[in-house]
Order: sequence, then C-alpha cells, then structure tokens
Amino acid sequence: MGSVALRNIRKSYGAVEVLHGIDLDIKEGEFTVLVGPSGCGKSTLLRSIAGLETISGGDIAIDDRVINALVPKERDIAMVFQNYALYPHMTVAKNMGFSLRLAKEPQAEIDRKVRAAAEILDLTALLDRYPRQLSGGQRQRVAMGRAIVRDPKVFLFDEPLSNLDAKLRVQMRSEIKELHQRLKTTTIYVTHDQIEAMTMADKIVVMRGGHVEQIGTPLELYDSPASVFVAGFIGSPSMNFIPAHATGTTLETETGMPLGETPAPLGHNQQVIAGFRPEDIRLSDTGIPAKVALIEPTGAETQLTLRTDEASVIMTTRERVTQTPGGLVHFSVTPGKLHAFDAETELTLAGARQ
Repeated sequence: MGSVALRNIRKSYGAVEVLHGIDLDIKEGEFTVLVGPSGCGKSTLLRSIAGLETISGGDIAIDDRVINALVPKERDIAMVFQNYALYPHMTVAKNMGFSLRLAKEPQAEIDRKVRAAAEILDLTALLDRYPRQLSGGQRQRVAMGRAIVRDPKVFLFDEPLSNLDAKLRVQMRSEIKELHQRLKTTTIYVTHDQIEAMTMADKIVVMRGGHVEQIGTPLELYDSPASVFVAGFIGSPSMNFIPAHATGTTLETETGMPLGETPAPLGHNQQVIAGFRPEDIRLSDTGIPAKVALIEPTGAETQLTLRTDEASVIMTTRERVTQTPGGLVHFSVTPGKLHAFDAETELTLAGARQ
C-alpha cells in the first residue's frame, strides 16, 4: 500500500490548460473515486499519475517519493483500462502473468501469483481460455488479475465498467469493492457515474472543468454539497432547485409561496437558489401548487415529476400513488431539509443536514 500526494498538478495541451492546479491527498489503503462529467479532466489526472501523460507543472508523490521523472513501469502502480487491453493471442494465465515475465521473475513464482490471483477472482477454471472465449465480466476480472499479480502500491481504474451492461456493472462494482476490502491496496478509480462513486468510495473527488469542486465522503457530499453543481451531480434523481428569496426567517419562491425556514442567516429579500432532495418532499393539503406531469413506478419507489410556475420538481416516495398525470397537488419540503445557494456564485450558503 502507498499514500498518494498531488501538489498543484497542471496539464496543458499547447495553449489549452486542462488541469488547473490540482491538490489532493490520498491515504494509504483508501478507495478514492474521481467523478465528474465527460471532459472534466478526471481521466487525464489518472493518466498523469500513471505516467501515461506528462504533467506541465506540480509534483506527484507516492509514499513521499516524487515520481514525476519515473516511467510508468517504475512507479509501482497497476492500471485497469476501460477496454481491458488483453492480448488476444494469450491465454488468461499468460495475460495475467505477462508483466511478471517482462520483469524476468522465475516461472514458478509467476505461476504461484497467477494461481493466487485467479482464486481471488474466481478465474481458476478459465486460466487456459483465450479472451475471445470470455464474457465481458470475465475479461474485466482478467484485467484486474493482471494488476493484482504485480502487488503494486496503488491500483488505478479508468472507467472499468463502462462497457458492461447494467446488471453486470452492479455485480462488478460490488466485486471491486470487496476486492479492495480484502487486499487493502490504495485505489484511485475514475468514473462519470455518480452511483458508482457513491457506492464504492471512501472518498469522492468531484471535478469540473479541470478543477476540484469538492472532496469528501459520499454522505458528506450528499448531505452538505458545496455548490449547485455538486448538489445536482451527486444523487439520483438529482437535487431540485427553485429560485427563491429570503423574507425574514423564511425562504419563498418568486411567486411568494413559502418553502420553509432559511437554513442560515440571510439578508432581507436576498436572492438565492433553494435546493431540496426528491425524498425530502411530501404531498400535503396545503403548500406549493403543482401539476402532476409524470408518474414513474420503479417497484419499491415511485417517482413523480411535478410542474410548478417556476420549475419542474422530482419527488420520490415509497407510498403507493393514487394521483394521475394532469392532476393538481400541493407539496411541501420536510422541515430542516432545505439548502440555500448564492444566486450569483452558486456556492452554498448553508447545508441542510447536520
């Protein structure tokens, strides 16, 4: 295991800077997920740690040793790619042991490490097969096995589940998390899927436009987002937002409907963006009027899309819904669950949950 420290990491392609001074500390044995929309710089940052991209400025250190000048094979990392990158003419066993053969380890030691990794990943019966004879999930396990046999200080995963179907993604993310709990190897994992980030990470790094928006545990980001961007990106369905203003100790919509108590001291008539989670809405006899636009049962929960004069609002409930599309309802926000963000900077004025 190894700790990772990034200091003022910058990366430019010509005159275009894509990483704008990233600072990040990853503890030994931690599972850290870099998450954000396409083009935010997360894969570039991962490839920079791997040595596949040359940084334009800053320092990358593993266990306090700066590795900027080291080629990838000298950095004591192992990377699992999105497309698996398996050699089609090699068996599973030879694919998994390839890096060890390059390092000229004794064949007996290679066989031992390959068998041990195969047992961990339930690949023992597949060691003599070729990649074309494997399913997508099995190929992903082989790619993980190739990383495990190297016993690196740091695992790097670059969107490893994006080529799998939905059911297999759920299965594989559980397997990767269980693998981390067993091996305790420091792991940096890149994904654009915030559900993967929430379910797998010890720590999430939310990126946007080459900057870090917020760092925290999954629940810290969910409960206390630092900005409208983080609040909207973390959570599925995402947080609802309505333009609002402060009136005394109350937040009201632009049409004067009360949302609830202000979550922090605000100036009179201060313009804010009010935020609240879909599960923090309840239907009531009084409150904000809305039209039911859509009803989507998912089994355990039902998702309703409500249209107000100001915005569309998503509500989730575990109760059976009797409303019909086009019907009029009223809703209110559970007390204490409001977030407030500055209308100009979109930064938090106060988190709703403590």
